[in-house]
Amino acid sequence: MSNAPSPPRTRAPGRATSPRATARGRAGLRNSRGDRITLALMLGVPAALVVGLVWLPATVTVLLSFTRWDGIGGLDTIEWIGAQNYVDAFTIYPPFEPALRNNLVWLVVLFAVPTVLGMFLAVLLDRRMRGGALYQSVFYMPVVLSLALVGFIWQLVYSRDQGLLNAFLAVVADAPPVDWFGDSDINLYAVLVAASWRHTGYIMLLYLAGLKAVDPSLREAAAIDGAGPVRTFTQVVFPALLPINLVVLVVTVIDALRAFDIVWIINRGRNGLELISALVTSNVIGEASRVGFGSALAVIMLLISLVFITVYVSTMLRKAYR
Repeated sequence: MSNAPSPPRTRAPGRATSPRATARGRAGLRNSRGDRITLALMLGVPAALVVGLVWLPATVTVLLSFTRWDGIGGLDTIEWIGAQNYVDAFTIYPPFEPALRNNLVWLVVLFAVPTVLGMFLAVLLDRRMRGGALYQSVFYMPVVLSLALVGFIWQLVYSRDQGLLNAFLAVVADAPPVDWFGDSDINLYAVLVAASWRHTGYIMLLYLAGLKAVDPSLREAAAIDGAGPVRTFTQVVFPALLPINLVVLVVTVIDALRAFDIVWIINRGRNGLELISALVTSNVIGEASRVGFGSALAVIMLLISLVFITVYVSTMLRKAYR
């Protein structure tokens, strides 16, 4: 009779593992204490910053908009007046109407000029032209400058006595000097030229990134169908840029509402350059020191911007769930 060793046992296919082995496997998949602490910090610190720097100040601003307070003294000096600040803003505060109108003009001009020009530059640079990287840097350079610095730069251009523009007009057309920033009939449009100069590069970069992400097969299919460059862009490429268009919409609206630095540098937002953001600052930290009224103006800005932000978020969520 043979004493050969028996072959090793093998587990039958599909046989369930033992509870002890399953527990060991689950323990191996669990995060360690250090991983849980790291994850909590990664989520908790940004959340705390957003709550502390965005949501908490916004909530306090909304609450203060229903009060009368000069910013001096404790909380017991705050007087609750309901919606009176909003009523006063629309009825007995003369700078509010021109500020609202100027913000609307600012928005329309930003859409009509730098947005269209930025898109046009992005289309040109997307064709891989010679020196494209240099052109991108030149057009984008104003974006890295603050609006305050842009205001200082354009003051050198628009200065009545020593400005570059008046000197050019005097040589070319023998025209008298123009007070570009002092004349309330034209100073808003002069400032908008400076703001558009800065905004164009930002829009160009957004659209250039969007054009790089468009599927090349869309252009190829349009070319096979006999579509020219203009028709390909308007009927194929531009609809594919819907996410970028929404981003441009929100960015332009926010820039138009928060425009403050450049007009404050020029004349503190007066004499034709009234903007809601400048009125908020002048009421909160100005000589009047009307914190409650300035907060009401800030809430009006917030509500206007939320309309466009809600459109953007809802559109992106619908697209994500399709």
